[in-house]
Amino acid sequence: MVGIKDVAKRAGVSIGTVSNVVNRPEVVATATRNRVLSVIEELGYVRDESARQLRAGRSRIMGLLVLDLGNPFFVDVARGAEQAAHAEGLNIITCNSGQRSDLEASYLAMFAEQRVRGVLLSPVATSGEALRAFRRSGTPYVFVDRKAPASEASSVAVDDIAGGALAARHLLETGHRRIAFVNGPAILAQCRDREQGVRTALAGSAAELTVLEAIGLDVTSGRDAGARLLGTSPRPTAVFCANDLLALGVLQAMVGAGVRVPEEMAIVGYDDIEFAGAAAVPLTSVRQPARRLGRTAAELLLAETADTTVERQAVVFTPELVVRESTRIRR
Repeated sequence: MVGIKDVAKRAGVSIGTVSNVVNRPEVVATATRNRVLSVIEELGYVRDESARQLRAGRSRIMGLLVLDLGNPFFVDVARGAEQAAHAEGLNIITCNSGQRSDLEASYLAMFAEQRVRGVLLSPVATSGEALRAFRRSGTPYVFVDRKAPASEASSVAVDDIAGGALAARHLLETGHRRIAFVNGPAILAQCRDREQGVRTALAGSAAELTVLEAIGLDVTSGRDAGARLLGTSPRPTAVFCANDLLALGVLQAMVGAGVRVPEEMAIVGYDDIEFAGAAAVPLTSVRQPARRLGRTAAELLLAETADTTVERQAVVFTPELVVRESTRIRR
């Protein structure tokens, strides 16, 4: 790689002059500055930003580690975080754990090695050796889409218990008494909370609840769950899914089997991603403010890295039910 010494030698100036051209061009004479810039372009010199930041003791990079970048919900979380970071002149490195603890550990180790300013983290679990090791690195972090004790770290999340209850109550109010809940992996706290909300809302009612655990939180897992629902007897008349991708997969399975939605099977999703409203049968969904989650988490992290005495916070947003055609009609 071309270094600053190579530029200085070719341009016939000192290393300090090249540094000034790169960092403080206004202090360099115009003719000298233009000569150095010409050499920089000729040689393809790129400033070693990581070394400069280490010397300054302050990185301009934040890390973001999410569960699944294939889910548009987390893409919107990333956009919100980027908005807050860019407003402060910082950039974000986004990584995807794929809900795998080993990948999560690898990325957390990389963030610590790179000495990033801090990390926004949507963890597979809030316990485990990987997270304990990362805490020992001293890198500040904020949980995103996951509640955490304020004494451990700041966190930004949605009340998923309330969200699950919203969906279940809506199905009860539209006349359903045989209700299914298609959940994701039980290791994820979000999934457990949404199921708890469903059970709380249905407690004491005459409704029968069928719970299916999907392998993942994607469309393929939703299609598989839909196929299992089709073989259930008596078949539920409504299904609530732990996220919109699962709900879209269930919708595909129903349409493929000739089951009318919502006349024979009402469907509710969770997240309210853009595709929910654009589906063949627009999906009723529990909306999470994804971009606001990301932006708020980044703002908390920036505040903490600017002042270590800032009190940690646990921010919890309230979800909202968005009713569309997939639950409007009761057969």
